[in-house]
This record gives sequence, C-alpha cells and structure tokens, in this order.
Amino acid sequence: MPKLKPDTHINTPEEDAALTAAAMSDPDNPIITEAEMARARPLSRRPGRPHAAVTKKNVTIRLSPDVVDRFRASGRGWQTRIETVLKDWLKDHNPAA
Repeated sequence: MPKLKPDTHINTPEEDAALTAAAMSDPDNPIITEAEMARARPLSRRPGRPHAAVTKKNVTIRLSPDVVDRFRASGRGWQTRIETVLKDWLKDHNPAA
C-alpha cells in the first residue's frame, strides 16, 4: 500500500458510521436498489458537443509555408479563417470553369 500524505485523515469507525447514516437519510440522494441497477442502461451517446447539421470533410491540402505561417500566427481558429477566405473566393470564381 502506498504511503499516505502526512495530512491525510482516516475516519474512525464512529465517524464512518455517522457519515454513512447522514448519506442514507439524505432525501436528495436516494439509495439505488438492486432492481434499479439492473434496469440501468449506459448513456446512448457520449457527452460532448452536439452533432452539427452539416459536417465538414476531412481533407489533406498542401499549402506554402508562408501561407500556413501567416494564418497560424493569427491565433486560434486559423483553419476556419482559411475556409472563410476560400468561401469568399468562391463567391466570385468558378473553379470548375
């Protein structure tokens, strides 16, 4: 067993019983029965950011170092700013033509 830190407090059996009694009598924290545990199911989805309506595609693009360095130097969100510039360019240009 690892050594405990010098200021670690280990409850006496009496303190442990008092804490357990307090937890058992808390109306905001009811005890879960074995039947309830048997019916419990894991979350259907992991917590986190909600799914976007339109997802982005993951692509690899080769850019010159000076372009990447300038955008990265502008701080967080540099990839989003590159996308904004490209979308703005598409308003006036047709790359398929």
